[in-house]
Amino acid sequence: MNTEARHPPAKRHTAFALVMAGLALVFIGLGTWQVQRLFWKLDLIARVDARVHAAAVPAPAPAEWPTVSTDTAEYRHVTAKGTFLHDKTVFVQAVTERGPGFWVVTPLQTADRGTILINRGFVPADRRDPASRPGSDPDGEVTVTGLLRMTEPGGGFLRSNDPAGNRWYSRDVEAIATAEGLAKVAPYFIDADRTSNVGDFPVGGLTVIQFRNSHLVYAITWYSLAAMAIGASVYLLRRRPMDAS
Repeated sequence: MNTEARHPPAKRHTAFALVMAGLALVFIGLGTWQVQRLFWKLDLIARVDARVHAAAVPAPAPAEWPTVSTDTAEYRHVTAKGTFLHDKTVFVQAVTERGPGFWVVTPLQTADRGTILINRGFVPADRRDPASRPGSDPDGEVTVTGLLRMTEPGGGFLRSNDPAGNRWYSRDVEAIATAEGLAKVAPYFIDADRTSNVGDFPVGGLTVIQFRNSHLVYAITWYSLAAMAIGASVYLLRRRPMDAS
């Protein structure tokens, strides 16, 4: 009987074993990267939690805008004073715990911090018209307290913002500022809390703070694949047939 027909040649076993060993190294590297991402995510969650529950501080002034980023400022508890430009309000489609509707996004003209877009809160479709919620658009100087949020460029899932049609699916600061002819606009917006509004609408304080954290599962998966590859490599080497003499 032809032995070579029954068993792969020894060199082929060795080659497969080396391939498995190489894959094991790759899987270990990917697993280690996921562990690093896990600790980064846990640190981020801790930092955001500290920002959310800290005492409110003044919103970043124009001189600070270049340093404002997701890592340094997202969800910071801030306050701002100014006058709402109600005629520049835009409505951004939203789905919340209260159902579908709109975010009421109104520019706040401040004395020393430029113009800041304020997400005043949620209204259902039947309360979009200010006439349906008397007294909800305050005049004069107001104080807004809430969470600093970074701009959301582009639009929503499978839907792009349409400034010309006044249809908005995300709170895209730059696009909204351009469409409404605003100048010196902060690169962030503020999600107002419930205390920042008068009356039942808009409803503030609906910010959802949730971070997907599946890095541990991914790490376990990669390390498991690495263990399987190592096991296959050892098996192939132990089963390697002798070279024909």
